[in-house]
Amino acid sequence: MSGSTQQAWERLSSRVDPEAVLSRVARAGARGLAGAGVCLLAACASSGPGPETVSDPVGRVPGVAPDNSYGLARRVTGPVVVDDAGAPLEFPWLGGLNQPRPQLADVDRDGDVDLFIQERSGRVMHFENVGDPRTPRFEWRSDRFGGIDVGEWYRYSDLDGDGDPDLLGESQFSHVKLWRNEGDGTGSGFPVWADSLRDAAGDPIFSDRQNIPNAIDMDCDGRVDLFIGRLTGTVTRYEERPEAGTGPPVFELLSDRFQNIEIVAQLGSLHGANTLALGDVDGDGDVDMFWGDFFEPGLLLIENTGSCERPDLTGDPVPFPAEDPILTSGYNAPALADLDADGDPDLLVGVLGGAFNPNRTTVDNLLFVEQVSPAEWKVQSRRMLRNLDVGSESVPAFGDWDGDGDADLLVGNKIADDGSETARVFAFENVGGAGEAKFQARGAIPIEGSYHFAPALGDLDGDGFAELLLGTWQDGILVYRNRGSDGTGLDRWSADPEATVSLSRGSNSVPALGDVDGDGDLDLVSGESSGELNLWLNVGTKFSPEFVLATDRWGEVDAGRRSAPVLADWDGDGDTDLLLGSESEGVTLWNLEPSDGGFKLVRAAGIVPEAPTFATPAVLDMERDGDPDLFIGGIGGGVVLFENLVR
Repeated sequence: MSGSTQQAWERLSSRVDPEAVLSRVARAGARGLAGAGVCLLAACASSGPGPETVSDPVGRVPGVAPDNSYGLARRVTGPVVVDDAGAPLEFPWLGGLNQPRPQLADVDRDGDVDLFIQERSGRVMHFENVGDPRTPRFEWRSDRFGGIDVGEWYRYSDLDGDGDPDLLGESQFSHVKLWRNEGDGTGSGFPVWADSLRDAAGDPIFSDRQNIPNAIDMDCDGRVDLFIGRLTGTVTRYEERPEAGTGPPVFELLSDRFQNIEIVAQLGSLHGANTLALGDVDGDGDVDMFWGDFFEPGLLLIENTGSCERPDLTGDPVPFPAEDPILTSGYNAPALADLDADGDPDLLVGVLGGAFNPNRTTVDNLLFVEQVSPAEWKVQSRRMLRNLDVGSESVPAFGDWDGDGDADLLVGNKIADDGSETARVFAFENVGGAGEAKFQARGAIPIEGSYHFAPALGDLDGDGFAELLLGTWQDGILVYRNRGSDGTGLDRWSADPEATVSLSRGSNSVPALGDVDGDGDLDLVSGESSGELNLWLNVGTKFSPEFVLATDRWGEVDAGRRSAPVLADWDGDGDTDLLLGSESEGVTLWNLEPSDGGFKLVRAAGIVPEAPTFATPAVLDMERDGDPDLFIGGIGGGVVLFENLVR
C-alpha cells in the first residue's frame, strides 16, 4: 500500500469528530442519491452464462420460495468450479455438507436408486439418478423433496408391502410419523398416513430426536419389524400386527432390549444420538445391523450369526470394515443399497463434522463404500458429492484480485480441518474466457493464523488489483496490500500491520467495501457479532483513501446476531444498497433513501427466506445480463447460488 494510503488507514475515529463526519454524510448523501452510483467491484465484474435448468418433482419452480417476490431461483450448477487438479465439481454451489444423513431409495420406480440427504432440520434434498442401474449419475432436483417437513430425521422403508418406499420422519413430541408412497413414479405423492405410529395399546411410538429408526422384516415372517436405537445404546424392537387391515400399521412391542444389544462407546460412556442401517451385509441371506453413533469414531457392524427365521445378533459389535476400519469424527449415519446393481449392497456413510471437537470440521464427510466382492469393502470416495466446501461458516467475496478484468472468488472459513486451529481463505481464480466464468481452485492464501476469516475485496489504490480486507473473530479487520503485477500467485498479498482497523466494540468482523455516500470512492462497512453495523467513510479519494469512523451503529440496523453486509446496487436504481446476512434471519435488503438532505437506511424485504444459518451474502452478475445474482455462504462451509430471474 502506498505511503499516503497507509497514513489514511492510520487515521481512525479517535482522531476525527464523529459529528463532523456525520454532517459530511448528510451533505454527501443527497449528492450520492441523485447521481449514478459507483458499483462495487464484485457487482460489476464479468462472469459467464447461467446454469442449466433443473426441475422439481413436485412441480414448483426450483429454489423459489412461494413468498419470494425477488424471483431468486436456487441453483447447484452455474459458473464452473474446478479443483486444483482441473477436475470439475459436479455440484459446486450445493452449499457444503457438515452433517449429511443419506438415504438411497427408488422413489420413482425406474429400477435405480435415487439419493436423498438431510443436512438441515425438516428438509430432505433430492438427487435423481439419471444414469443407468449400473452406472449411477445424480442430478439435483430439490432442497425439500415433496415439500415435506420430516423434522429432525427421516427413513425410507416399505411399510405397506407394495414394493415402493414409504417415508418415516419425526412428528411433534418426537413421535414416529408415516407418509405413504402413493405416487405415480415421478417422486410425488406422499400423503400423511399416520401422524404417529402406534403400538398395540394405542400409544404413540417415540424416538429420541437424533436417533433414526429403521424398519425391515427381520425374521422372514412377512411382517415389518421396527427398530429404534435408544440413548442408552440399546435397541427397541416392535413388530407389525397382522390385523391392522387397510389402515396404517400397528406395532406390538416385542423387546426393549433386542438381542441384549448395548453399545458402549470407546470413550467409556453409553451412546447418545444413533442411527441404524439394516440389510444382508455378508450375503448369507439374513439381516445384519450397522450402528452409527455420535461418540463412535467409525461404524460398527453387528453380524447376524443365526438365520433369517431365527436371527442372532448377540455377538460383539466390531469396527467396519474389519481389515481397515473407517475413521471419522463421529455420528456416522449409514445407508445400505445396491448402488451399482451388481447384486450386493453398497454403503453410504454421512459423518457429522466436529462431533468430538466443535472447532474441527470435515468436508470429506459423505463416504461411498463399495462392496467390490463378497464381504470385501473398499472406500471409493470420502466426498461423494463434490462441491465447493471449505469446512464451516464460509464467507464468500468477489473481486478482481489478479487484474485481468473479471471477478475472482475468495472464500473464508471459521477454522481449518487440519488441526492447525486457524482459519483459512481459499482462492478461486476466474480462468474463463470472455463471457464465460470458470473458477479454478488455487489453494489457501498464505496468511498468518487467526480465527473466523471474512474476506472483502476492493481496489483501494486504483491500480486495477483488488486489496484484501480480512475480518476476524477478535483482531478487527486486517489489511493486505495487493502487489499487483509484481505479485505472483497467492503470494501477491502482503500484510500491512499498521493499517489494522479495530472495532469500537464487538467481535466477528465482516467487512464490505462500496460507495455509500455516492462520491465515487469506496467506503467501508463492517458487521459484527452484536448484529449491528460499523460505517467508515472515505474522506480521501479512490486513489488515496482516508477512512474515518462515522458511526458504530449505522442506521440503527440490528440483524439479531452476526451481521454480514455486502454493498451493491441490487435494485438497479443507480445507488448503493445494503444486503445484510445474519445468523438466523436470512438475508435482508436495505435501501439508501433521501432523508432531510441526507440519507437513511430503510429495510425493504427479506430476499431469501431459506438462506443458510450464518448467512454471508456476496453479489455477482454471473450472466452479464445486467442483474445481480446472489451467492450466500453459511454454516455448511459451501456457497449457495440464487439466480436472479426478475431483472
